[in-house]
Amino acid sequence: MSFILHWLKNQLADLGRIFTMFTDAVRWSVIPPLRIKNCIKQMEFVGVKSFSIVMFTGIFTGAVLALHGYETFSIINMETMVGGTVAVAMAREMGPVLASIMVVARAGSAMAAELGTMRVTEQIDALVTMSINPVKYLVVPRLIAGITMMPILASIFSLTGFAGSYFVGVKLLGINSGLFMANVTDIVKLEDYTHGMVKAVVFGLLLTLIACFHGFNARGGAEGVGKATNKAVVSGCVAIVVADYFLSALMFG
Repeated sequence: MSFILHWLKNQLADLGRIFTMFTDAVRWSVIPPLRIKNCIKQMEFVGVKSFSIVMFTGIFTGAVLALHGYETFSIINMETMVGGTVAVAMAREMGPVLASIMVVARAGSAMAAELGTMRVTEQIDALVTMSINPVKYLVVPRLIAGITMMPILASIFSLTGFAGSYFVGVKLLGINSGLFMANVTDIVKLEDYTHGMVKAVVFGLLLTLIACFHGFNARGGAEGVGKATNKAVVSGCVAIVVADYFLSALMFG
């Protein structure tokens, strides 16, 4: 029982420190100068360099959904519903959630490792001695990159996922292409896409904030950097899944 209470105490303390870092980042983001070059560099790192893995994952996710959807809908002779259901799933859930998890695995881990290395080698302390606020210099550009690039990556995931489902459903399984697309236009609404983009913005904020927090608080040399990176990936994925439930309940409940 004492172990559980100690664990809960540590988790609540971490949540408080994460919130404090977030408020500091918001405050420093509106204080000039805004380091545009750092922001663009992080946007390239988070967005452009994640493009290929997001696109590749999206194609095969859509293909798998189409394959299983066809098997299910064929029982009731409604195979043409595959396109609409996959499109809705991509817009609402798969696009923002899976794209964010891919970015956590690629960019979030790298952020935590980079900042953790800077912490254990006292580079962050050196910034403070030079009167450079480390939150403004290191955290704010990464948060801006996560917030701005995740909706784009989620859109790419959804688009390529639908393309994968179209190829499997129409070209491989023989679903009529006109009926396939007609069901998409009938089922998918603009709100499905906009709600997915709101989720992507929140997930982008969460994954970069959590990665920066664990990197900032790394201790104990190379081993500590490894632990911080592991915590950043695990915590980021858990936060995305939990936030997805509450956002879905709020938007679609």
